[in-house]
Amino acid sequence: MKFVVKLGGASIENKTLLHACGKAIFELVRDGNQVAVVHGGGVQLTKVLAQMGKKSEFVSGLRVTDAETRDAALMVLAGRVNKSLVAALRTHGQSAMGLAGGDGNVFRARKKKTNPDLGFVGEIAATDPLWLEAIWKMDAVPVISSIALGFDGEYYNINADEMAAACAVCTKADMLVFLTDVPGVKGADGEVFRWLSLKDVPAMQESGVVSGGMIPKLNSCREALTHGVKRVRLLPAASVQRLPDLCTTKVNEGTEVVVG
Repeated sequence: MKFVVKLGGASIENKTLLHACGKAIFELVRDGNQVAVVHGGGVQLTKVLAQMGKKSEFVSGLRVTDAETRDAALMVLAGRVNKSLVAALRTHGQSAMGLAGGDGNVFRARKKKTNPDLGFVGEIAATDPLWLEAIWKMDAVPVISSIALGFDGEYYNINADEMAAACAVCTKADMLVFLTDVPGVKGADGEVFRWLSLKDVPAMQESGVVSGGMIPKLNSCREALTHGVKRVRLLPAASVQRLPDLCTTKVNEGTEVVVG
């Protein structure tokens, strides 16, 4: 099976969780699966920006990205965060290749049209999985940072959830898993949905039951499920050891998002 696993910055920041993620992904590959990892790094980027004296601003879960912030994102996400994930996989004996979205033209971006304007925030405009497939043939794991090169020659900050969905679609993945720092998608009563239908999401957004970073995450779930990805799961990073069980065992943690 083909898996795309999205890791957030909070999971990467926690060394114990990072170690557990590396082990779970190694086990997936050992069991004969092809795995691509897409990661953000918002926690780390916010810290670096604060050290630079810049305040982070967000609109509907997306970071406002001027040129200086974009350059910092390229340094942090495609640099330190990406290589720390490669190192975590290597610790478990798993070969990995770190990539930014511009490498090998795997992901190309265009500026995201928003009101207000968010600066160098992009969306995926084109994909080419050739290099991902080449890495898989070497029994390795591509580790992809959420930065992509635009057709205008500029790098753009891409929401990592959107990048993960684009990766899952272009590789025809069987499963997309978002490892999150929350238990799953919660309803108005605070209870976690074990199953969530896409048809219920618009009303939840309108009522404010879901907000902030959960909005692009659920939009990415929709993008994946409506473009051929068979299963999409939000799994708490604290339960990452269950990742290899998703295909064979009933897993109660997190939220499975379904078409209808």
